[in-house]
Amino acid sequence: MLPVKAGWSSDMADENTNGANTGEGTQPEATAAPETTNQEVAQPEENTRAPRRGRGGRDRDGGGRGRGRRDDRRGNRDEEQGEELIEKLVHINRVSKTVKGGKRFGFAALVVVGDGKGRVGFGHGKAREVPEAISKATASAKKKMVRVPLREGRTLHHDGRGVFGAGNVTVRSAPAGTGIIAGGPMRAVFESLGVADVVTKSVGTSNPYNMIRATFEALTDQSSPKAVAQRRGKKVADLLRRGGASAEVAEADAEAIAE
Repeated sequence: MLPVKAGWSSDMADENTNGANTGEGTQPEATAAPETTNQEVAQPEENTRAPRRGRGGRDRDGGGRGRGRRDDRRGNRDEEQGEELIEKLVHINRVSKTVKGGKRFGFAALVVVGDGKGRVGFGHGKAREVPEAISKATASAKKKMVRVPLREGRTLHHDGRGVFGAGNVTVRSAPAGTGIIAGGPMRAVFESLGVADVVTKSVGTSNPYNMIRATFEALTDQSSPKAVAQRRGKKVADLLRRGGASAEVAEADAEAIAE
């Protein structure tokens, strides 16, 4: 039997003895963990933000905005003008620029562009590399294309003469089967224009730039009977009859003239 200390009662000693034997009071009661159900599990929030768009150009989802649309419009305009263009490289010249450290070399290109159906243009471009110079000249030529009226789609309506600087060229219409009688830069112009029969002569300088510009001076002076008749307020048959042709022949020739 346990000794009883002063101030303790026998009842308190019995309670301590029972508690030591049974283990009550010495171990803390374990708290049960709260049960979790599937409904109480937090679901991850869905990303409701709109997709981020890039700066200019196209979006991530493929839609275009800003300058991208303008580029698309440019591409459509080029397709409307016609992609099948005849490009002729007339001349390439190496040029140099003297700078403080020495000389800087580049290239200059002269290009003629036409559709083979009465439209032609020329352009000039400079760059450090030959391909870039040619592409610049081609782009410039496409912007400066002019329309030239053709008779039966194969030759000029009348003779012409063009002068630019020291360049002096003469162009003449020719019957079917004559071919293109021209040399150098002038041949490239008529091949791109779509002329099949023509006779030309160049007098003076052989500079390709002046020859090309003189040739365009002669071509821009070309006019068709239809344009002259419209300007004078007459019929095409009346103009053709003044050359001594009969009324039947003049009417047939007037109907055959397309432009």
